Amino acid sequence: MSVDGLVVAVVGGDEREREIARLAARAGARVRAYGFSWPKSGIPDVALAAEAAAAMGGARYALFPVPGLAPDGSLFAPAAPAPIVPDERLLGVLAPRAHLILGAADERLRATAARLEIGVHEYEADRELMLLRGPAIVEGAIGVAIEHTDVTIHSAEVAVVGHGTIGSLLVQGLLALGARVHVAARNPAQRAAAYASGARPLPLEELPALAPRLAMLFSTVPARVVGADVLEQLPAGSLVLDLAAPPGGVELDTARALGHRAVWARGLGRRAPVTVGASQWLGIRRRIEAIEARR
Repeated sequence: MSVDGLVVAVVGGDEREREIARLAARAGARVRAYGFSWPKSGIPDVALAAEAAAAMGGARYALFPVPGLAPDGSLFAPAAPAPIVPDERLLGVLAPRAHLILGAADERLRATAARLEIGVHEYEADRELMLLRGPAIVEGAIGVAIEHTDVTIHSAEVAVVGHGTIGSLLVQGLLALGARVHVAARNPAQRAAAYASGARPLPLEELPALAPRLAMLFSTVPARVVGADVLEQLPAGSLVLDLAAPPGGVELDTARALGHRAVWARGLGRRAPVTVGASQWLGIRRRIEAIEARR
């Protein structure tokens, strides 16, 4: 199957979506875009819309960013002049029985799409694509850590919360730089994998006791697992870096109130938008072709 001739809207995101739009157009799709920074030279065969509804009007596919929806239901779209909320009004302009393809939806979006008979296809849990995106995210996280600390990663005591796809890649990167890495995880298999990689595993409930020794704490879990019980035990001015999608894994306001260097590092894949955008388009195109094959 081919994407040739399909009307595709690319809405929200950042430089990664530029690459996705470019590749979709190169594959023959009729692409309209809105909500990410537009290059001065434009994007070949991609039409820039004046608003989200104009981009999505009559489209069979709407491609939204990987980072999860904000608490208000808006898309990740830092360059957009106003929040883009895929509510019933906006989704209603899509073609009948259209499809949304995005990293992760929330219950509101799923319910709205169901009422409108719009398919929702989420790929944040696609391990192959996460591994392809992973190196850019890890490089970005390490860059943020360097920017926001006064000590080297080498020989520093650091903790990574979670040992999933991104957590495990981050642990590898930190170990390679000479950090003394602790991995806090609920899952015994994840702790065993961390041990096998050379890190020092511990159950999540033991993190408060470890905290006074840490210079940096990285959370990769998209659920609130790092609260005041941990943050109050960290040395003053520690780096607390949350890599998770909304709602995030760290009480960042508490961390800032305690004087820590708290950063919610969403969208780190934009550090290498050509590489990451190409990997995302690989997964998106695969899904589109599978949908079209069932028609």
